[in-house]
Amino acid sequence: MFDDVIDFVRTIYGNEGDISLHNPVFIGNEKKYLNDCIDSTFVSSVGKFVEQLESKIAKYTGSNFAIATSSGTSALHISLLISNVNKGDEVITQPLTFVATCNAIDYCGASPIFIDVDKDTMGLSPSALESFLVKNTIIKDQQCINKSTGKIIKACIPMHTFGHSCRISEILEICSKYKIILIEDAAESLGSFYKEKHTGSYGSLGALSFNGNKIITAGGGGCIITDDEKLAQRARHLITTAKLPHIWEYKHDMVGYNYRMPNLNAALLIAQLENLENFLVIKRKIAMAYRDFFIDNDTYNFFEEPVNSKSNYWLNAIILKNQSQRDLFLKETNSNGIRTRPVWALMNKSVVFKNAQSEELKNAKWLEKRVVNIPSSVAIL
Repeated sequence: MFDDVIDFVRTIYGNEGDISLHNPVFIGNEKKYLNDCIDSTFVSSVGKFVEQLESKIAKYTGSNFAIATSSGTSALHISLLISNVNKGDEVITQPLTFVATCNAIDYCGASPIFIDVDKDTMGLSPSALESFLVKNTIIKDQQCINKSTGKIIKACIPMHTFGHSCRISEILEICSKYKIILIEDAAESLGSFYKEKHTGSYGSLGALSFNGNKIITAGGGGCIITDDEKLAQRARHLITTAKLPHIWEYKHDMVGYNYRMPNLNAALLIAQLENLENFLVIKRKIAMAYRDFFIDNDTYNFFEEPVNSKSNYWLNAIILKNQSQRDLFLKETNSNGIRTRPVWALMNKSVVFKNAQSEELKNAKWLEKRVVNIPSSVAIL
């Protein structure tokens, strides 16, 4: 039934063997910089490559500061901590997301509130967010209070799903009105822009990821971006085990975290960053090839970048008619060596977060049953 899709994917990625969902590509100075790093003996958390990386990421994203971390999850965790999200607080996010978004909230002892997404972005819906806040909150002492729980809604974490921006400027306006700190989960969206501004740079803080399946990778790693110098200083202090600066003494003024990115990873990532623009061009060509293939097709809809957005097309997605068709597509493609996967199960269904407050999630539920990711690695057409 889906032979046409299988054949087309193989015209892009080749006829031999399994075709992965997203592989890393190393075509630049990776080995050279790794050797330079090894020769320097600075392979751990201190070294010139970390400093260079932070400078380059800040410049690329248009941010004043970038703080390299051990993962995207740690970047989110620290962003919440330096935003004073504490035990008993609440954080608004979307149910259609990778579990790391919600895990970071739980690490702080806070609870998520799940608000619906927009169908055309798969990211947090500004209209659903505002509707919830109007009905369920009051502003008291410059804080947003959830009337049903009496708790402070401290922050909001929208995610730019598969590299497609949500309506982040509209979300920022709503969060500002309701005294809520905006933290962007931009783990999947390096190279994506909304209204010509890089994702992750709208909120007080943004979190990037360089996991092995991202558009550029250090094998792992993440980054916090911000324009706020005080927040940047606090983040750097916390990820360095909260150690007070001293040439030999070990003194720590709070509980900190060993969340620094090693110099070795940063060396690899700088080489990847040098090819980012090339990767973005290739991934857009692949996305447009998919779009043209799926156009005017009653079986699938190809998910294109939303209005006012320029997406990195990290993971291409198609939308099938219903869940049974989706499941059949997943079975046939994977049995033929084409690695496809469904969108994540909604977080409000998780055993861990099933008791969290949730609004009507009509769009998220609709997407959950229909969205499939298809192979999206960088390839030369």
